[in-house]
Amino acid sequence: MKHSKTALNLTQGKPVQLILLFAIPVFLGNLFQILYSLVDTKIVGSILGETALAAVGSVTILYTLLTGFFNGLSLGFSVITARFYGSGDEKELKKSVAGSILLGFITAAIIIFLVAAFLKPILSLLNVPAQQLDMAADYITLLVWGMFVTLAYNLCANMLRAIGDSLTPLIFLIIAAATNVALDYLLILNFDMGVKGAAAATLVSQLLSVVLCLIRIYKAFPILHVSAQDFVLTKSRIFSMYESGLSMGLMSSLVNFGTLVLQSGINQLGTNIIVAHTAARKVCEIWGLPVSVLGSSMATYCGQNYGAGKYDRIRQGIRAVLILGGIWDLIVLILAHTISPYLISFIASSQNEEIIYWGTIYLRIDMSFLLVCLFIVILRNSMQGFGDYKTPILSSSIELVGKLVFTFVFVRLFGYWGIIWTEPVIWFLMVIPLIVMTLKNPIFRKHGEAERSG
Repeated sequence: MKHSKTALNLTQGKPVQLILLFAIPVFLGNLFQILYSLVDTKIVGSILGETALAAVGSVTILYTLLTGFFNGLSLGFSVITARFYGSGDEKELKKSVAGSILLGFITAAIIIFLVAAFLKPILSLLNVPAQQLDMAADYITLLVWGMFVTLAYNLCANMLRAIGDSLTPLIFLIIAAATNVALDYLLILNFDMGVKGAAAATLVSQLLSVVLCLIRIYKAFPILHVSAQDFVLTKSRIFSMYESGLSMGLMSSLVNFGTLVLQSGINQLGTNIIVAHTAARKVCEIWGLPVSVLGSSMATYCGQNYGAGKYDRIRQGIRAVLILGGIWDLIVLILAHTISPYLISFIASSQNEEIIYWGTIYLRIDMSFLLVCLFIVILRNSMQGFGDYKTPILSSSIELVGKLVFTFVFVRLFGYWGIIWTEPVIWFLMVIPLIVMTLKNPIFRKHGEAERSG
């Protein structure tokens, strides 16, 4: 198979250098995606006020839940593509690309129509405050229907990353981020669209990045071009695609659904707590981004090397990213205990002492345990790459159950303190099966495995 000059072959060369070369564009791309949401939050808070910000914050987790599922679904599909790229099987690679498109949009249609049909009951379950309900519904309705665009971008970006090109999605996301900022001001200020303007700006920006990705794939990556015959899928292919795609999608969904349940508890604690938590979560997204990017990069890295039968490189890669992630976690710990109040005040566009206090407390406590989260993210994404789909779902199920318990028991007893301690406690429970099953996997038995030739 002929490799593109702009794509990385992750099966050859020093693992740590390749992972960084691959991960840095992914990190920057994800950073710009977060900027979509951060700009929305900042503009909504500063222009439309705290009530509007609380309305957006009260339903943001639903958007995150859907986005996370579709990103996980497309990433799981792309792991299959990465394996065929690593093994050099171009015919099977094209079929996996076609399968990703077909199964992705069929799945999206079912989920989006169901969510749209039951949106009012969902908002009721989220305990969105009555004074914010109309604005919250306006905001999330646009984003739900726009999930087709979100899926299209994730499919394009993850296909490119599967063959080692993480730079192209970054370039187009930078363009889209700049467009998003301009549209935010145009639609909210000039057209007086309120929270609908923030949602519309995000969708138009994503659509732009989709168009640019498709043009790039058409011109530069014939390996990703598919024909009608590639869309003919056997039952075994559908099963293997869904096994990987739904595993990663469900892994993300279980995590985010647990957070959605938790948000329903937060929404009962008042506007100040909602705003404080919304601002704090934005900071967490940025600080946790290097960890999540290293995780998603390891899914592709392990996928390519698993396809090539180079298990020793998988071990080397995991060790390297755990060290890199540990260094970043130390930096985050220092930041959390120094500049948190200023970040909360800036993002929330507020000098309210209660908002700043609770946002700061949340960051200082939860970020002190980010190292445990690092092991969770790296191990479960790596497992997806080398074919262990069950253990990551087990770990994510533990998180869902834990958040249900905290929401319906501890939040009622201890208020926001119950929210603050939810993730640190659950992280320690989640990491146990991941570590145990990683050590049991034959790939990590140096003297008891036979490396397959690539």
